Amino acid sequence: MATSIDLVTAFVRVLDTVYKQESKTAVLDALTESPSFLNANAVKVMQLSTVGLGTYSRTTGYPAGDITAEWVTMTLAAERGRGFTLDRMDNEESFGLIMGRLIREWMRVHVAPELDAYRFAKYATGAGSEVGSGATLTDADIIPALDVAKLALDEDEVPEDGRILFLSHTLKQELEQKVGRSLANETRVNRLVEVWDGMQVIGIPQGRFYTQVTLNAGATSDVGGYVKTVSTGKDINFLMMHP
Repeated sequence: MATSIDLVTAFVRVLDTVYKQESKTAVLDALTESPSFLNANAVKVMQLSTVGLGTYSRTTGYPAGDITAEWVTMTLAAERGRGFTLDRMDNEESFGLIMGRLIREWMRVHVAPELDAYRFAKYATGAGSEVGSGATLTDADIIPALDVAKLALDEDEVPEDGRILFLSHTLKQELEQKVGRSLANETRVNRLVEVWDGMQVIGIPQGRFYTQVTLNAGATSDVGGYVKTVSTGKDINFLMMHP
């Protein structure tokens, strides 16, 4: 009789994950308390405004000035979510790897990119179109375009401290290639441009850098997310802004 031996199969507690960069717009989140939309679709935020200087009178003193405190309603523009069903035994038989990593990976791979794409589209809608007419910038005109945008912010008296420059990865690479460097016998070379004219530089994947996005309703369990809006959506070259 022939000998038959079943070999042991070894399982390693490693989960092969899809790599995605996390949110690039988190740097713009306010440092104050975030509004809670729990059981509501709108919150109210106070907006303050005052009036400029007037001529002082030695007889009557300072001219009266108005202070306006207005509660501005901010309504949710979209309500997004997804429900997952996982059998408890399936999770146990996978050594707890599925549930243990599912939510974190889902947030990183799907939620963060969609959040960035939606935000950038909204920012682009409200931004001044100061540079060009929607054409793709090249290495020859990226620096002049940045100068025009920087001047626009200067003239609008946007604070210089704290400005952020969001660049598509393609333009960021072209900008880094434009900066001259002389190399001798260096063993460590860093060509990254992390600050440009005092502004923090953040590279953005083009896949989440559009002027308009369409959110997928996710009507079936195997589709969802977002896409660049057909016909009207355009790739963004860069956004220069202040939080």
